[in-house]
Amino acid sequence: MTSNWTRRAFGVATVALIAIAGCAGPGAKAPAGDPLPSWRDGPAKAAITDFVADVSREGSKSFVPKEERIAVFDNDGTLWAEQPLYFQFVFMLERVKAAAPRHPEWNDNPAYKALAAGDHAAAFANQKALFEVLLAADAGASVDEYDQLIRAWLAQARHPKTQRLYTEMVYQPQLELLNFLRSRGFKTFIVSGGSHEFMRPWSEAVYGIPPEQVVGSFTPLKFEPAGGQLKLVRQPGMEMNDGPTKPVGIYRQIGRRPILAVGNSDGDLQMLQFTTQGPGRRLAVIVHHDDAEREFAYDRKSHIGTLDKAWDEAVAKGWTLVSMKNDWTQIYPPVK
Repeated sequence: MTSNWTRRAFGVATVALIAIAGCAGPGAKAPAGDPLPSWRDGPAKAAITDFVADVSREGSKSFVPKEERIAVFDNDGTLWAEQPLYFQFVFMLERVKAAAPRHPEWNDNPAYKALAAGDHAAAFANQKALFEVLLAADAGASVDEYDQLIRAWLAQARHPKTQRLYTEMVYQPQLELLNFLRSRGFKTFIVSGGSHEFMRPWSEAVYGIPPEQVVGSFTPLKFEPAGGQLKLVRQPGMEMNDGPTKPVGIYRQIGRRPILAVGNSDGDLQMLQFTTQGPGRRLAVIVHHDDAEREFAYDRKSHIGTLDKAWDEAVAKGWTLVSMKNDWTQIYPPVK
């Protein structure tokens, strides 16, 4: 049964997400003039605007019917920040801490021992043991209960560097790009290694992307009795949607090959390859984190969002590389 605290938290979190949506403006119409005002004029912006104009203009040799104008975006590091840890990991680590009293057997888990000691590097070095703990923490919760936990956490958790709410760590230039694409008949999707459970509660409020257009990793579910009702109940484990499984998720859940893909790391390489190998005109875009002053600077040797093989492929194939430092006039939307 849902507690009064959970119901109150759900209400507070919902109000907070609505407020954030008003700040980020995902549903706002693009300006009458420049549809991408936070993008500096240059090769990256020109590549995007020329592509969109070409595929959406009737009579163009590259015209794409509206129903086939599919654009896919990675989330972590592409639509919002991902350093110093993936935000979902931060949430899951807090859920492990909350669940620990119910799991004395974790005291024999080396990853949990490392987490308890505050040694994240040692915990992540033993990924099998770590995921065993992370994925067991809220196994047995219904999907509605887990949704409410996510909303409550997002309503108050703040990024350690900026002290912004995590849902305020989104990229203003990307919000503009999403709006621009939708204004030209594109359907926008998230295709992420993060779980769709974690993204769906807020993706529509923040990005204007409804939950049915979020493709992510997912935990097994069972429809079974729980608390006197039949509910969808989370089971241990997770089917990952990252790297080579992203094209699988696109095929399975979207059913059309995208004509535009945007990512930022090697985990997006296969999604970008899958997109560009289709017929007709296509566009692959990679966001390069090279702005240590306004955001973070990392690429080939990063422990999060490594950009190495995908960078080499982008150079070899002529994909569009976006420099956060040089191509974006601002990083985050203003906080009201």
